[in-house]
Amino acid sequence: MWVFVVLNFLARDFHELARPGMLNQMMEGTVNGVEITEQLMLLGGVMIEVPILMTVLTLFADKKIGQWVNIIAAVFTMAVIGMNNLEPDLDNIFFMTIKISALIYIIRTAWNWKT
Repeated sequence: MWVFVVLNFLARDFHELARPGMLNQMMEGTVNGVEITEQLMLLGGVMIEVPILMTVLTLFADKKIGQWVNIIAAVFTMAVIGMNNLEPDLDNIFFMTIKISALIYIIRTAWNWKT
């Protein structure tokens, strides 16, 4: 499910590139009025790295540790999705709904793991 979440992040970001004016905004360094700084890029990298890292940790972590790490990472990722969609349009709502549904499934699955 973590791979599914990551692919949906990528699909949404790729989809955004087709929005009129998006490439111009990116090239100018300001997207939707927000200046793209090195710190913001680092924060974005950390936010996407959590679901990417979870694809590996879920496979190799001890079940008890993996259970709680999955729950915490899923809640963190939901918060990130919420912060990035303060003024969503229809396609963002679509991708947000899919990602949050998958994250709820991850939480439910991790919560019910037998250790």
